[in-house]
Amino acid sequence: MPVKNIVIGQSVSSEMYARSKELRREMTPAEKILWKELRTNKLNGLHFRRQQIVDRFIVDFYCHQHELIVEVDGGIHDFQKEYDAEREAYLNERGFKIIRFRNEEVENDLQSVLKKILSECKARENT
Repeated sequence: MPVKNIVIGQSVSSEMYARSKELRREMTPAEKILWKELRTNKLNGLHFRRQQIVDRFIVDFYCHQHELIVEVDGGIHDFQKEYDAEREAYLNERGFKIIRFRNEEVENDLQSVLKKILSECKARENT
């Protein structure tokens, strides 16, 4: 499958670009753990970006080849379920698949998280 271009044609404000850079500098401990396994195509040769701007959102991790968004959720997400659901619906409508993991899953069962990510990428190879 040829690698697709990063989301093209999207308008990115200087504020959003600066915020994505800030989020890369201030990753949570769970995000750092997962990034260590995703960076430099370590996971089965898949290329992931971190704190990537996709449409009007900044997502934790993004594999463009499979249009897969990986979110690592901390406690704050318990208080913004409605926002997360609306955001997910918007991105799903545009063809993106979102999978979510709790911080604790990444910290305590990283191998299962990586297997789920790989499984989802394989499932999306034909889409």
